[in-house]
Amino acid sequence: MSIELLGTEKLEKAATMLKVMAHPIRLAIIDLLGVNSKMNVTEIYEALSIEQAAASHHLTLLKSKGLLSSERDGKNCVYFLKHDRITQIVSCIEKCN
Repeated sequence: MSIELLGTEKLEKAATMLKVMAHPIRLAIIDLLGVNSKMNVTEIYEALSIEQAAASHHLTLLKSKGLLSSERDGKNCVYFLKHDRITQIVSCIEKCN
């Protein structure tokens, strides 16, 4: 099957999404949001034992590349997976180890 049949644009988008996922903290965030459908920054950085600034940085990257969405919940911003199937990618990678 040629690249043209698969769609160059789709392949580029998939490659971009995989690149942004390719970080241990970002994978952990995706895994966490797969279990806890919506979480705010505080819940995420406390669950992962990382700094708030680091959590915010990774959440911004994941959101900007289309893996996460967010919405306001009072004063907080809650994050959730934009596509539930993203967790299947993580599961597949775990099974390959």
